[in-house]
Amino acid sequence: MAYVITEACIGVKDASCVTVCPVDCIHPAPGEADFEAQEQLFIDPEVCIDCGACQPECPVAAIYPAEEVPAALVAYIEKNAAYYRR
Repeated sequence: MAYVITEACIGVKDASCVTVCPVDCIHPAPGEADFEAQEQLFIDPEVCIDCGACQPECPVAAIYPAEEVPAALVAYIEKNAAYYRR
């Protein structure tokens, strides 16, 4: 299972997680075309290697392993995946 970025990222987009990801699976990163247009960052579930490097870097505790996403935030699993299907 991949990691998931949830609602605490909305409006924050700190991007500390982007710099520590060894497989570049967190987007949009600062400088990318849609960084300003998106309200949060997303983790690609197909590319994420489940290393967990991103989780402790998040200053707002928005990142969870998919199997540990709180019930109230489970829709963010699909929201992350949908960003990469577009």
